[in-house]
Amino acid sequence: MFKSKSRVALVSTTLIALLALVGCGQTAVPTTTPAPSSTSIDKKTISAAGSTALQPLVKLAADEFMAKNSGVQVNLSGGGSMTGLNNVASGSIEIGNSDVVSPEELKSAGLVDHQVCVAPFLLIVNKDVKVDNLTKAQAADIFTGKITNWKDVGGQDLKISIIGRAASSGTRLNVEKIVMDGQKMTDAAAAQDSTGNLLTGVAQTTGAIGYIDAAYLKDTVKALKFDGVAYSPEAVISGQYPIYSYEHMYTKGEPTGTVKAFLDYIMSAEFQDKNVEKTGFIPVSKMKK
Repeated sequence: MFKSKSRVALVSTTLIALLALVGCGQTAVPTTTPAPSSTSIDKKTISAAGSTALQPLVKLAADEFMAKNSGVQVNLSGGGSMTGLNNVASGSIEIGNSDVVSPEELKSAGLVDHQVCVAPFLLIVNKDVKVDNLTKAQAADIFTGKITNWKDVGGQDLKISIIGRAASSGTRLNVEKIVMDGQKMTDAAAAQDSTGNLLTGVAQTTGAIGYIDAAYLKDTVKALKFDGVAYSPEAVISGQYPIYSYEHMYTKGEPTGTVKAFLDYIMSAEFQDKNVEKTGFIPVSKMKK
């Protein structure tokens, strides 16, 4: 009887000790510490706009980023590089996508440049056009309106119809800079509001010529050689094919929070190695400076 009472007393004493520990915030059983929540996501919605040339890559990045960060929304729209630059400078969007470097008049806006990839551009024609190559001089004369018939560059007797982009387009600005040595596109060129619409216009218009970035190329049109060189990523990297630009995502000031997290994801090896070349762009790391 005495031994039984001793056992009861011992058990009671142990229980009281355990309860005291619990009351002091201790636990007798170890628990797994929960993973810390992300501190980089400070807002649920961010907006990016501008270059339609860069849009396929940014959209892919946005879809993957939203899948990895539940509740975050990345709103993406086009409008052209200058639209993106002006809107980010005004603070109406968080990211301005651009095929061109920010112009001098926006330098005071505090824009910060993030180079995410290289976009090659192509001169394309309607598939009925019997020309496969244009020299730089020939292309410049066509886009300035000096040459208006394909027979003057070795093709058939057929009127040239130029289908281009609006003045806010970075693709157009790059063609004017690289192909035309700074000359301006003829006013006779039809202006489309997006690369996709330009592609459709060239495909559906007899005798048409236009310009797109390589990511949009489809077999509905024909890509031309430029000065005898066909586009390929290797030709761009080696310096043989000159029609390309670095693609920029501008922020107003240094990015923080969700905006920084999104840009970090686009620049991560995980995204760059898997997606940049697959979508028709070239990683900045592969370019020979």
